[in-house]
This record gives sequence, C-alpha cells and structure tokens, in this order.
Amino acid sequence: MSSNILNFLLQWGTTTFSLWVCSYVFKGIQFDSLGALVISALVLGFANAVVKPVLILLTLPLTLFTFGFFLLVINALMILLVSSLVRGFTVSGFWEAFFASIFVSLLSLFIGALLSDGNPPWRPPSPPGGGNWV
Repeated sequence: MSSNILNFLLQWGTTTFSLWVCSYVFKGIQFDSLGALVISALVLGFANAVVKPVLILLTLPLTLFTFGFFLLVINALMILLVSSLVRGFTVSGFWEAFFASIFVSLLSLFIGALLSDGNPPWRPPSPPGGGNWV
C-alpha cells in the first residue's frame, strides 16, 4: 500500500516539475501561483486516468487511421481541459497545449527513467538467480 502512495506522489511530483519547466519554455503556458501549479498537476493526473481513456475509446477509429498520432491531440485536449478547470492556469491556445503536452510527456518519461529502479512497472521482476529457461 505504501508503495502505491509513494508511486503516486512520485508521479505527481514529476508532473508538477514538468509543468513548471514547461511554463518557462512556452510563453503561452502560465501559472499564477504555486498552488495553481500543484493543483493543475493533480487534476491533469486525474484527467489522464479517467477522461483520457474514454476519449481514446471514442476516437479509436481516428487514432488507428492516423497511426496513433491523434493521441497527441488528445494529450493537448487534456491540458486544455485542465486549464479550463483550474483557476490560475492559462494556456494561450491549442498549439501551445499541443507542444506543451509533448514536452511534458517527454520530460516526465525522462525523469521517471532516472528515478526508476530499472524494472518497468509493466514487467514482472526477474526471478532470483537469473532464471534459466533451458
């Protein structure tokens, strides 16, 4: 249980840091306060966990037709959704959200790789002794 809480806090912190850096890289992404930044990261995580899968399912034919590139549009829509819900978080337009979503995703991926223990969460841990299959 504590491992789940630690993973949540680590992901939240990574997203918060990525959004903060993004606000310095892109002029169209602004936060009025630290509170708006922290709440935005929390709401973005919630939106990615709840709303994004529904959007992916609804737009599956379009996503398949574009070979997955429409997922970048969905990511931008998530940032625009969060900016409309959180007071103090402003995004100047779709293209700012589009490129910011790519930046936040890549930076979060990079930070997550630096902080991980080397075992991806989707792969079970290796058995002790290396696990001979022969």
